[in-house]
Amino acid sequence: MRFTRLGDTRVAHEMPLREYSCVPGAAGCAYCRQGFEQLEAPVAAPLSACPRCGAPVERRLSAPAVPPSRGALSDRAQRAGFHQLKRVDRGTYEKQF
Repeated sequence: MRFTRLGDTRVAHEMPLREYSCVPGAAGCAYCRQGFEQLEAPVAAPLSACPRCGAPVERRLSAPAVPPSRGALSDRAQRAGFHQLKRVDRGTYEKQF
């Protein structure tokens, strides 16, 4: 992760992982026919050709990889007096806090 200083704040620049696959009907290699991931700068132009065989590729839409933020939610719930239960077995729960 790279940081840039803006005044007194630090801003992180994430490198997104983009997915590509061979354009339907194009004769590509096994690498681009099954699809591949490419780490790119946020402002980078999308790839137009496979890095291995040069066949035309297109970027696929994919879900972002965002980790769940359960820590802050659990802390706030605990401070507010709520309880968290964890399922142990069918119909049986264990109190976490």
